[in-house]
Amino acid sequence: MSTVLEPTTLSIEGMTCSSCVNTVEKALNSLAGVSATINFATETAHILAPADMDFKELIKSVEKAGYKAALLQAGQSVTLHNKKSARALFFAAIFAIPAVTISMVMSWHHQIDMWIHESLDYFAVSHPLYSPTAWLVIGLSAPVVLLVAWPIHRAALRNLKHPTMDNLISLGSLAAFTWSIYANATGAGDVYTEVASGVIFFVILGRFLETRAKSRAGAALTSLLALGSKEVTIVRGGFPLIVPIEQLQIGDEFEVLPGARIATDGIVVKGESAVDNSMLTGESKPVDVRAGSLVIGASLNHNGRLIVRATRIGSDTELARITAMVISAQGTKAPIQRLADRISAVFVPIVTLISIATFLGWYYTDHSLTRSISIAITVLVIACPCALGLATPVALLVASGRGAGRGIVLREPRVLEVARTVDTVVFDKTGTLTQGVMNVVEATVSSAAGAVLGSSFASLINETTILSSALAIESQNSHPVALAIARHAIGKGAKNYDVTEFSITPGSGAAGRVNYGAHSPVVLIGSPSAVAHSCTDFHAELKSAITRGQEAGLTVSVLAWDGVALAVFAVGDQLKSDAAETVSSLRAMGITPWLVTGDSAEVAASVANTVGIDAAHVISAASPEDKLRAVERLKSEGHCVLMIGDGINDAAALTAADLSMAMGTGTDTAISSADITLMNSGLGSVIDALKLAKKTLRIIHLNMGWALIYNVIGLPIAALGLLRPIYAAAAMALSSLFVVTNSLRIK
Repeated sequence: MSTVLEPTTLSIEGMTCSSCVNTVEKALNSLAGVSATINFATETAHILAPADMDFKELIKSVEKAGYKAALLQAGQSVTLHNKKSARALFFAAIFAIPAVTISMVMSWHHQIDMWIHESLDYFAVSHPLYSPTAWLVIGLSAPVVLLVAWPIHRAALRNLKHPTMDNLISLGSLAAFTWSIYANATGAGDVYTEVASGVIFFVILGRFLETRAKSRAGAALTSLLALGSKEVTIVRGGFPLIVPIEQLQIGDEFEVLPGARIATDGIVVKGESAVDNSMLTGESKPVDVRAGSLVIGASLNHNGRLIVRATRIGSDTELARITAMVISAQGTKAPIQRLADRISAVFVPIVTLISIATFLGWYYTDHSLTRSISIAITVLVIACPCALGLATPVALLVASGRGAGRGIVLREPRVLEVARTVDTVVFDKTGTLTQGVMNVVEATVSSAAGAVLGSSFASLINETTILSSALAIESQNSHPVALAIARHAIGKGAKNYDVTEFSITPGSGAAGRVNYGAHSPVVLIGSPSAVAHSCTDFHAELKSAITRGQEAGLTVSVLAWDGVALAVFAVGDQLKSDAAETVSSLRAMGITPWLVTGDSAEVAASVANTVGIDAAHVISAASPEDKLRAVERLKSEGHCVLMIGDGINDAAALTAADLSMAMGTGTDTAISSADITLMNSGLGSVIDALKLAKKTLRIIHLNMGWALIYNVIGLPIAALGLLRPIYAAAAMALSSLFVVTNSLRIK
């Protein structure tokens, strides 16, 4: 058998509690080489199986355990069985509500009995019936107990070796129904037919409401899946052609009209527009794109026609990656859920024994078979561990969905429990605290340009002209600093001119003759030291600009025109607008921020001072190994460390940290190493992610506490005979509903 493991996802039908989860898990994990985890909330099995194993073998194993299974294809969502639940609920209500109403309204009960007896007496018909009304209720209850509840009884029979909640419900309802027939036929005591049908009705009602709530909880994931395009308009030979999305290939150019979603990840070839990435990144503000801009598949195109060249398709797209990570997070169990599973595994057998002991105890002391059976049934009904089984997975389902909708993608539930103990955050600089793109931070143009060059040039030399000469030279250069200056010039309305005699001197700069028509000056752009070799003088304001830029740790370039320095460009990786606010928020939460960067001490100190990180918590000129050692040292000192980065050089530190976040704009290596991916480029998502994790964990603890308290209190009350079986059924359904609706409070 192959040692290579491949992931497979099955949808599972028929699970009703965490005991069912344990049964299915045991069935799948009993197969050689298979590792499976079941998510009760999404009704799915996430499996790692040998590559040469047929998925039909997995399905057969599930079906042998008493459940239905089907292969879930990549990108396919789970269809929870709302319609089937609704039909069962409707059918149960038609018969159960009249049965319960007649039984519980005693005046009706006796009045109907009296009418029937009087009618039989009038026609001189003998009537050995103990209670005609009871037979009516039994008749109304029979379809509910025997037909509507048949899936429950069938599951109970199949799970006799590994009892589940279905065994409790089946045993309780059949015991009540059978006893009622016997008691009414012989006059042996009270009947509890309404309990049999009422219990089934409330169970079906509870499951219907759970299914609806779980569907609502998974709405964010469903919305993500729905974003994927089904068709795409490919441009071939200048003509648009609509084809299925599966036919789109990398390198194909496709059309995106205003109001349409971008079919796949790509780069804009033609056109300008504003693109809404909010469903994927959480950013509410549309992003302006033009030729050369990268765009994400499933983003909404606002107001311009775009031609886009596909760069990633299918499962490699950003949407597919986010969806896969969300599904993976929902399919993984948090440690606290494993505790619930261990409790549920022994819960049903223990409750069954308690019910038997309760029956024997009451019969021994009270000598009433009717009362003893009633109380034993109540114990079986109220002890349903469904709320316990839902406590964690539904909360995780909601949290992962809410997070995905805001650009926060959880890799696994473990992060929720770690997040609450984080006391130290280690930031990378480039692409994390900063934008990760070189930009002109400050541009200074000499106010005496015309005077310096002579009166004949006074009408020609102005800021726009100087920026145009910068654009002409730097547009020929692929260096990041050159590209930053070119973008700045374009943004200021500069025009591009032809360049001749162009040359690049590595480490110094670039030069060329810019053709303005009558004038063709030689323009040099380079470092201050390189330009100083060909310039006799720098104007005072330019010298001041050079000093400011160098002290700020920026890269400084000087533009010279025919040997005269005319402009200074200070280029650097600008801080994100919310960097300082994020650091301040972390401090307010009692978390200590650190900066560990490969940049120079001057640059690191400047960034740290601007955002509010103490100088003692800054490590500069750090290699990937230095970053790893920094994280490990902080951990060894007893700190719970969150590492935030975006590059390949951050991967080792991300893996070593107690908790890690990667910027969604970062490298695949960083993202695959992190516990949380932040699709929004802003740092505010860091605070949102920590708050989401802490809120989710609080909800899980509340759910678990409620589920345990409900059973701890409910079982003794039922065993003491203080609760009627039908009220126990209602309480059981409401407890599960509470857990689900409480989880929906996560925002």
